[in-house]
Amino acid sequence: MKKLLVVLLSVAMLSTLLVGCSSKTASTTAASKKTYAIIVKNAGNPYNEKESAGFKKVIEDAGATCIIKAPESATAEAQITMINELVAQKVSAIAVAGNDADALKPALTQAMGAGIKVLSLDSAVNKDSRLVHVNQASTELIGTTLVKAVADIAGADGGQFAILSATSQATNQNSWIEAMKADLAKDPRNLELVKIAYGDDEFQKSVDETEALIKNYPDLKVICAPTTVGMMAAGKVLTDKGLTATIKLTGLGLPSEMADYIGADKACPYMFLWNPLEIGALAAYTAIALVDGKITGKAGETFTAGTLGDKKDGKYTIVASSDGGTEIILGSPFKFDSTNIVEWKAIY
Repeated sequence: MKKLLVVLLSVAMLSTLLVGCSSKTASTTAASKKTYAIIVKNAGNPYNEKESAGFKKVIEDAGATCIIKAPESATAEAQITMINELVAQKVSAIAVAGNDADALKPALTQAMGAGIKVLSLDSAVNKDSRLVHVNQASTELIGTTLVKAVADIAGADGGQFAILSATSQATNQNSWIEAMKADLAKDPRNLELVKIAYGDDEFQKSVDETEALIKNYPDLKVICAPTTVGMMAAGKVLTDKGLTATIKLTGLGLPSEMADYIGADKACPYMFLWNPLEIGALAAYTAIALVDGKITGKAGETFTAGTLGDKKDGKYTIVASSDGGTEIILGSPFKFDSTNIVEWKAIY
């Protein structure tokens, strides 16, 4: 009887352990079977790298697999190839910062047809080839913020200013520039937009475009660069040429790259940005919510995404976007100047 009791107890203990292991394994396996991919604009772009890092951390903390794709050049063709590769890999979701909104549509539509949840971040893709877009801030707010900065830096007399953008097809850049034009149409403030130059988010080309602006427009007072690569390039050119007293710079820049150029007596009195780590993280939370069926991308839906941006309670609501689709807005542009640049340059 004693031997029988020992055997029965041993079997019971073994069964309990097996059930526990089975439950744990099932839970882990369910998460590990999901693969989330992010495609950024191009390789070697610090801003893109931080977006990817933010995305990766959230995905891996959830126990899933993360794939990061970054084309050598910021072209739609390169991104299309990567989208097709991810479709073949049967990933759960694709988040893409589009180099061209419409050119990516066929590939992304095919991905959605294969059951993959598609969303865009930073630079939107066509509304019909995504479920939702993750936006840094509202397009109108970014446009008005940048024009206000240009007017402030130019002074009461206004003057000439130029825009140094990324690529001519970048949807985020183009939408911000259109918002700037709309704001200028309402109130010109003695400002004259003389040129929109494109540095293709490449440092050397952005340097060349900055030098061309200086040469072709001797009365230029302000350069506004709504791209981190353009900001860094323009800051270096103005500083190296000793022009910081006559031509000023503002726009959207990374603190770590712009710290040496920020200040009243330097190239850039102040600039704006948001945290690219948080944009990537919000895209990851959104992708997970889409895959888990918690949201579908329709306006009015809500979900929780940690404590990002202005949303300290972690709750985000999907809203209608200006292109007829939907979007999730991270928060407001944040101002960087001489009072806080040292603190923030160590963060990103």
